[in-house]
Formats: sequence, C-alpha cells, structure tokens
Amino acid sequence: MAANLSTLIETDQLQTLLEENAELVLLDCRFDLFDISLGRRLYNQGHICTAQYVDLNQDLSAAIQPGITGRHPLPTRQSFTQTARAWGISDHTPVVAYDADNGAYAARLWWMMRWLGHANVAVLNGGLALWRHQHRSISEDEQRLPEGLLSQREALTKQVDADAISTSKELMIDARDRKRYSGENEPVDPVAGHIPGAICMPFTENMADGKFKSRASLSAQYSQAGLSANDTPVCYCGSGVTATHHILSLKHAGYPEPALYPGSWSEWIVQAERPIETGD
Repeated sequence: MAANLSTLIETDQLQTLLEENAELVLLDCRFDLFDISLGRRLYNQGHICTAQYVDLNQDLSAAIQPGITGRHPLPTRQSFTQTARAWGISDHTPVVAYDADNGAYAARLWWMMRWLGHANVAVLNGGLALWRHQHRSISEDEQRLPEGLLSQREALTKQVDADAISTSKELMIDARDRKRYSGENEPVDPVAGHIPGAICMPFTENMADGKFKSRASLSAQYSQAGLSANDTPVCYCGSGVTATHHILSLKHAGYPEPALYPGSWSEWIVQAERPIETGD
C-alpha cells in the first residue's frame, strides 16, 4: 500500500500506515538552534518506529558563507537529491516528516522535498509530542533503507531572492515573533528589525492546542491579515526555516503556492545598505 500525501497527516493515519507496513519514509527533524546536538540525542533516546534522523544544519542546509548567506542557506538541488536518495526516497515514495511538536523544522523538510518536485510528502500534525501523549509506540532502533531512485523534477515551490524582495509588490509575511519583528528583542541575529513593508504573523499562531488550526481557521486568519484567495505572499523568517510553516499552512488552507525568501532576515542584513524597519 502506498499513501498519497500532501500537507498534513494525522497520528491515527500514520499509525495505520505503519501497522500495514506501507511503503513510507519517516523522517525525524527535531532540532534546537541553541543546542544543535539536542535533536540527535533525543532521537537516540526514542523516536517513532522506522524514523531516520534529519539534521537541520547538516542535511537541510549548505555551509554558511560569511557576508553572503543567511544562517541556513539551501544546499544545491543536486546535493539535496543525493541526501534524499540516501534516506531511501524514490520518485513515488510517500514521505512523512515530524519534529518535537509545532512542525517548524518538519515544514522545512516538506518544502525542500517539494522543491525537488516530490509532491508525496506531509508533516505529522502535532509531532512527537502528540504521538507520545497518545501513548503510541516509540523505538530506539535506527532505520537504514536501500538508496532510493529519486529524479530531480520541476520544483513545485516558488522562491525569491533579496533583489526581488526589494521590488516585490506582493504582501510579505514575517514568521518571527513580534518582539523580533519590532526590533525590541533579537536573540539570534546581529541586527534587529524587519524588512520594510512586511507584516508580522508569528508562525506559532498557525497552531492551536498543539496542532495546526483547521483549514477554515487558517483561511480566516490569513484573510484577516489582508490576503485574498488568489494572493501569493512572500514568506520569510530568521533563516528560511519557520517561514515554510506559513507556506505549509497556506497550502493546507487552499491558497496558491506562496514564495519563500530562503535567505530571510539573516541574509537580508549582511548588506548594510538594505533598508530595515523597527517598531510595529
């Protein structure tokens, strides 16, 4: 049995697929920006059966180029195709990504698989926190699959660079929390503030009670922020990770494909002449 996935998968659906030994690649994306080995340590202590560990820095990002890139630059498509093949992913393989709870790191994996043209991918709604809360089984065994036969196809995603941001007339969504957006607090990057014209929509507000909000609630939230049904906003965050949470949420709510600014704020600020704003 092969699953057909798109945006989110529920815990009971994943449980059924695992019990049926469905063709599936399951990826554990837990990570912590301030303790970069924590995700791997937690994975070793217990994860969903058959899951392989994915590291944000090593697997989902290229090396930082000081003064050029942001904190989590995208690898080349060729490089990431090889990484995905090593996880056992082939052209028609269903892929499920999860992280600790809110889906922020799993959404980065979701976006990157679609960037390779792989549509059959979803994020586990509620993550490992909900899985554990429901007393579902956990394993310490590490899965290894034969290398997959994954083609590099036309991207299903959209992205823009800093030059395009400067001239874009599309609505820009900043996924960071309100204090980082306003410049009141910046715990990660050396410059505080936001890209001029962006609106603040913290990605955490896409969640309710540990899960993504319903399609109707997400749609109402974006509508209230000024998006019409056919708008294709540009999403950014600190380094191109949590911005993908908005892209996943917008797609789940039925919006057309938004664009990602992969370099995001940490790339925007490497050139001092780029304008910044502070305040609300």
